[in-house]
Amino acid sequence: MIPFATRAARKKTETSLLSYSRQRLPRPARLYSTPTKRASAPVVDAIVPSLPDAYPAFLPAHPNLADSSGSVQGDPSASNMQTFLRTRTPYTILPPPLPLDKHSELNDFYYTDSPTRDLIAVMDACLHNGYDVLRAKEIFDDLRAKRAEQILHPRLYTAFVEAYLDMALKEPEKKSLWIEDAWILLDSLFDGQEKVAVTTGAYALALIAWLRYSSENSLTYIDGITNHTPASILKGIVDNELSVVTVVSDRAIQSSEEAQKIIQALTKAAVQHNYPEIIRELGQAEAMGSSLPDPFLDVPEVRPVSVTTPVLNEDGTPSGETETEIPFNLDLLRKHLAHVSLARRVLSEDLAARQKLLEDSVYDVAVQRMRRQAELFKELGLGDSVLRKQDLQLWMWQWHQLLQARLKEDIAVLINEEAVPIPARKHHQPLGPFLSLIKPEKLSLITILEIMRLQGSGGVADGMKTARGLVSVGKAVELEYKAQMCKKNNISVPSTARAGEGGFFSRYSYRDLHARRVTARKYMEDAEEWTSDWTQLLRVRVGSFLVDRLMDVAKVIRTGTNKRTGELVEEEQPAFTHSYEYLRGFKLGIIKLNPVVAERMAKDSIRDTMHPRHLPMLVKPKPWLSHNEGGYIYNKSQVMRFKDSQEQQQYLKHASSRGNVELVYAGLDVLGSTPWQINRKIFNVVLEVWNAGIRLGKLPPAVYDEPEPEKTPEMETDQKARTIFVQRQRQWIVNKANNHSDRCSVNYRIEIARAFLGDTFYLPHNLDFRGRAYPLPPHLNHIGDDLSRGLLLFGEAKPLGERGLRWLKIHLSNLYGYDKATFDERVEFVHKHLDDIVDSAQNPINGRKWWQKADEPWQCLATCMELKAALDSPDPCTYECALPIHQDGTCNGLQHYAALGGDARGARQVNLDTADRPSDVYTYVANMVEKRMQEDLERGPDNKFAKMLAGKISRKVVKQTVMTTVYGVTFVGAREQIERQLKDRGDVPLEECYLAAAYVAKQVLQCIGDLFQGANDIMNWLTASARIISRSVPGDRVLEAMKLDRPSRSKKKGTTTRLRKEQMTAVVWTTPLGLPIVQPYRKIKRKQIMASMQSVYISDPNAPAEVNSQKQASAFPPNFIHSLDATHMLLTALECRTQGITFASVHDSYWTHASSIDQMSTVIRETFIALHSSDVLGRLLNEFRERYKGYKVPVASLGTSQILKQLGIIDAATGISSRRSRNTANAISETAAVTGADSAVIKAMGEDEETAEVVDRLPTVSVLSKEQVVKLLKPSRSRANRSKGATAGAAPLGKAATEDSLEGKFVDLVDLLPSVPTKGEFDVNKIKSSIYFFS
Repeated sequence: MIPFATRAARKKTETSLLSYSRQRLPRPARLYSTPTKRASAPVVDAIVPSLPDAYPAFLPAHPNLADSSGSVQGDPSASNMQTFLRTRTPYTILPPPLPLDKHSELNDFYYTDSPTRDLIAVMDACLHNGYDVLRAKEIFDDLRAKRAEQILHPRLYTAFVEAYLDMALKEPEKKSLWIEDAWILLDSLFDGQEKVAVTTGAYALALIAWLRYSSENSLTYIDGITNHTPASILKGIVDNELSVVTVVSDRAIQSSEEAQKIIQALTKAAVQHNYPEIIRELGQAEAMGSSLPDPFLDVPEVRPVSVTTPVLNEDGTPSGETETEIPFNLDLLRKHLAHVSLARRVLSEDLAARQKLLEDSVYDVAVQRMRRQAELFKELGLGDSVLRKQDLQLWMWQWHQLLQARLKEDIAVLINEEAVPIPARKHHQPLGPFLSLIKPEKLSLITILEIMRLQGSGGVADGMKTARGLVSVGKAVELEYKAQMCKKNNISVPSTARAGEGGFFSRYSYRDLHARRVTARKYMEDAEEWTSDWTQLLRVRVGSFLVDRLMDVAKVIRTGTNKRTGELVEEEQPAFTHSYEYLRGFKLGIIKLNPVVAERMAKDSIRDTMHPRHLPMLVKPKPWLSHNEGGYIYNKSQVMRFKDSQEQQQYLKHASSRGNVELVYAGLDVLGSTPWQINRKIFNVVLEVWNAGIRLGKLPPAVYDEPEPEKTPEMETDQKARTIFVQRQRQWIVNKANNHSDRCSVNYRIEIARAFLGDTFYLPHNLDFRGRAYPLPPHLNHIGDDLSRGLLLFGEAKPLGERGLRWLKIHLSNLYGYDKATFDERVEFVHKHLDDIVDSAQNPINGRKWWQKADEPWQCLATCMELKAALDSPDPCTYECALPIHQDGTCNGLQHYAALGGDARGARQVNLDTADRPSDVYTYVANMVEKRMQEDLERGPDNKFAKMLAGKISRKVVKQTVMTTVYGVTFVGAREQIERQLKDRGDVPLEECYLAAAYVAKQVLQCIGDLFQGANDIMNWLTASARIISRSVPGDRVLEAMKLDRPSRSKKKGTTTRLRKEQMTAVVWTTPLGLPIVQPYRKIKRKQIMASMQSVYISDPNAPAEVNSQKQASAFPPNFIHSLDATHMLLTALECRTQGITFASVHDSYWTHASSIDQMSTVIRETFIALHSSDVLGRLLNEFRERYKGYKVPVASLGTSQILKQLGIIDAATGISSRRSRNTANAISETAAVTGADSAVIKAMGEDEETAEVVDRLPTVSVLSKEQVVKLLKPSRSRANRSKGATAGAAPLGKAATEDSLEGKFVDLVDLLPSVPTKGEFDVNKIKSSIYFFS
């Protein structure tokens, strides 16, 4: 409820919230909301594009589209979307981070360093359960004294007040001191001294402190402790525009009795101040807390439980009369407020309970199951003997018992040691507070489960990298602690947002989404206890402590046979060992599993090793309310998977707080709310094959079935034969290890599928840094492999219909691999193979096994079973089908490039244009390569690789290389891609694959040539823009950049400047949906941490280094295109939700029911056209001009021919020698340029002759125009001719001349940005008539 003082100001938001909540709430909660008229949506002037092309006959036009005359009817969703995408996207603009050796108040606010974050984490741990409040207070006061309020969260202040109140109860003899500290902190908050927002929790704690220690009726009254009264506190609540009901229901008030007394005290204060609205709200709150009315109007009201109490006379004696009173219940009030004020959806009690139990007690359930199994064997008299056998769960139980006892002992010793002050350890952060956050029983389970989960990760067979293992264990402890904090308060889960009448894209709907999210976020934030994020250093230290002790106590009994005597030998060995391996030339520390443990991981049930954050959800995910609030109910998740980029996190946080990413959150909620179920028929077949241990349908066998290479007699004399054998033997060992890893991975999926049989479940989603959506559960999801997809069905089945039956057949043809024919030919393909399809469905394992030859065998088998079931039904068109049907883009990256550039030729190659048959660019290139190889054979029959590979270059071999060519793939990358494909074919000798792949890669790159010239032009423009951005410096940092990094004490000419350190500018852009994208590529700076088992090197995301200019430039084109396809997917998801279409996606593959394919196909085309009708590149250029306004680029950094050509300063015919390029590049690092004002800084460093000589040689900083830069860098025609005819050792310009002309010179970045490439003639509206655009 909103206080009367702010009703007028918030009337519009209130109307929006109430109207939305009343429409969306189930009937019981809807009764409590006041009926209101829906606010009229504001008029939006829509620019309706011409529609020259109609949709194909089988595709339905959008129900709200303009008619043939072009007039718009009503408030069409498609028109709203186009208007939204053409509106200027609000940008989030933050300053780039400063170098490590520089600080500013603004930089510290946005990019807090790791030591400060460690201090905040120590405060959090010390406050937890009153571990060491004095130490936390000391750190807190120190940070406040340094005026670091900008990095201290408002909830941290309330956490300290709450801790002081708790300590007053724990230490009654010191209560006056603790309460005094509490009031001092509260006063500083209320007076505005702290410059932080005052929360409802602060006022709730003030009321508790007054009630306990300042109320005259209190048994613990402290005289003169504060001047605050309920009246003064109430005035502060009203002045800060807070809801008084939210204050009295805050989680800080734990006692219903105290809450009722506070309400009564505030009511009296409201009477004194004449606040009638407050009186009414408090009266309603007391009534709501006393009884919850029956929601059904036609049912008589149920008499609430009442308590009879005697009425007392004025002197306190019984009067003989009684009165009936409804007891006040605080939980009841909170539940009611959650349903009414915040528009909560009432969850199904049984499913909600199961989901909460699933997240709440995973470790407890695992312990109980292992304990019960051990007890059962002990009862049967098999205890010790069974523990010696190879059983994974019994081993885990044994390790858990030993580890928890060890942890209890070692943690106690550590706490005692840290309690003794040692000067040498003054700046060393304690570890005891963090290890005390969770009980040793759970720490033990977390360590065991996390280490076993990571086996086989990071390219390490039967093990993991040490650094990864330690970080993962530390992070798991952090997440469990945060989950515990969420579980302490029974927080209601908000409902998923729905589209308004005009879809998601109208101005009214967007404001409605924002108002709902802000309200729900505020409620969730106030209901949760404050916690801090841990740094990587802290995670490694916690993980090292736990893993080291696990490796000490975890043992297994390994048995073997003595080869000489044949006797069985047993030996106790460590379950986990630490060693070193060389990976790609680097020496890496690894944690290895004992071979017997790794073997059991692939055979035994591993359900006890899975955490709920790795599992699907039984209820719809929590909607995304902010950058770190959404997904699982308790387990904390980030909406974006950051790649060690604090900058990206800050951009997203600020964009979220400003309401710029509402549609991104809404799109993720749509994806997460799609219901799924396990395909029981496929699961039965998978389980039978798995238990049989055979290789079938891409399932790895239990025992690797490829024969080991045999030694040949020629090996003794022929070195080449020996080399070939060694290479094949090494590859066989790698394949065997990969088979075992694949077996373990499949085991996870089968166990998860088995656990969710018969359930409807959901997959919460989040984003990568480019905006692409991924499911949070990593093991079983629709983005996984063929097996994962084959095991999944939609949670709801729908009748096929005539068109759906046709699409089911086309889908089967696509999965088999016959996907480049016309639709009619694909249907005919299915008709010809109906006998094989029926046989596959009836007898998948022992039949003709037609389905096993498919490109996607398990999905093919699932479709065979669905098609047979439909054809066997009385009416196939009415058959209820839950199988997802796919619509895949044709090389989607090239589709976006062709649309961006209006490239008609490229559009035809990727099915943007109308055609009778689908185009296949991969087959086209493969045929070109075959033709070129045939020409090589004709020129020279002895061409080894042309002869070896003739007829073997299929579309699959070249597909990945063609796809990534326009993303800037290098020759090395192309060779590696093709080498993998040649190895998978199996018909090319292993030892020849490397050189054969190099031959094919060269042919592929030459064949592509100018096939995608439009895409190449755009890629070059993106690359050039990114290159100059990444070499720029903010205007206010130019003088700092040209200062000496350190004074030179030598006679060397030239001095190093700070320019390289100051090049901190990353490429940042905003997607059409408002999501800021920050490229995280910076030069790697690792920090060494001394762990007990080895030194661990980790990158510190809170210590940003200068950007990696080369990586920023090369990665920008693919990242930008990926952000576009992510935007297209989210637009399609939102529009499908508006039209009631079930939707799921795998990047550029969109899924729905067979009966909805035609409708979804129309939506796909609409959203793609709307996206590319919004001048994407022009908007990007305008954003760069606004975002980087005032940034300067050193002229010396432009001195390479590649940059000059891309910027148009020189053309291909006017070259600059590589020697000149090197000299120019060296100028940036070997020269310094400072202004006259900076000479005082240099002078302060020392006034000796050497330093004075340096200052005399430094020129002033000057900013040139682009025309001046062109004149300076562009060589004359005669000079270029002399350069071409010069000797290799000569340069067109002397080194001294280059330095003299470039040092200290800058140019405005905005002036250098090249123009957008000229757009071609292709009209994106033609996509409407392309039936193979997505197919």
